[in-house]
Amino acid sequence: MGLWVTQFSRLLKVVRERGGNGTMQGRPWSLPLAERVLAVAVYYRTNLTMRQLGPLFGVSSSTVCRVIQRFGPLLALEPVSRPADAADRLWIVDGTLVPVRDRKVGASSRNYRFFANVQVIVDANTRLVIAAARPAPGTTADTHAWRASVLAEHCHGVTVLGDGAYLNCQMVVPHRKRPRRPLLAGEEADNAAHRKVRARVEHVIGRMKNYKILRGCRQHGDGLHQAVQAVAHMHNLALTS
Repeated sequence: MGLWVTQFSRLLKVVRERGGNGTMQGRPWSLPLAERVLAVAVYYRTNLTMRQLGPLFGVSSSTVCRVIQRFGPLLALEPVSRPADAADRLWIVDGTLVPVRDRKVGASSRNYRFFANVQVIVDANTRLVIAAARPAPGTTADTHAWRASVLAEHCHGVTVLGDGAYLNCQMVVPHRKRPRRPLLAGEEADNAAHRKVRARVEHVIGRMKNYKILRGCRQHGDGLHQAVQAVAHMHNLALTS
């Protein structure tokens, strides 16, 4: 599932601290807490259906569905407060398209598939995910998706890099070519350095998409948002343990 035993133990500890092992009304869970968290992690990693996951854990598909709905939000990434050394930090932002089934979350593209636009902030030095926005329809431009999100609140005092799609968003963006005005040698060098650093967020998003739930999310409602938050959390655990 992408986590070592020690990393999964840290994830399990977080879920337990968030009340995942608390009592609930009705019948008790047929799976212990560790297996419930494992089922959610395996689901996000493999994107198997409930009918496929049920036999793996010896439970019914409806039980797997309840486990994912109950424990998926408990795996979410912790909100990041403004760092004390914000002036020395360098963050990178980029958007990625995730195929979805829920037409209320995504929007149809030219190939008639529905996509959602997810904005992600990554620390340039540690490659850790700082925050991820709620998904916007896939036809939303990155600039509009960024402004509609609350991610800008995390970035006060922090230098943020973005590509050319984030003009007028208080970010460091590449120099633009103007009609009949080629870029100067210094501007070309600046753009090359900018691309080299900004590529790190694309590498992080690529690693996050090793969790196949981000290659075709069948969840409806907040399911995609919960999956992105959980995948970001597990990605950070894999880097810091």
